[in-house]
Amino acid sequence: MKKKKKEPTLEDKLKYEIAEELGLMDKINQVGWGGLTAKESGRIGGLITVRKKELEKKGK
Repeated sequence: MKKKKKEPTLEDKLKYEIAEELGLMDKINQVGWGGLTAKESGRIGGLITVRKKELEKKGK
């Protein structure tokens, strides 16, 4: 049985974009998202929140 490929959400897109900007994609490709430190994950999460708020302001 094949797994249905999930359509990337806004958060997924932002997560990859921010990880790329922070220079973490090499690490993610080697060890996966679970290999990030709490500090790295928190930084990505915080920036996702900031970007989503910015997008909401532009949309209004």
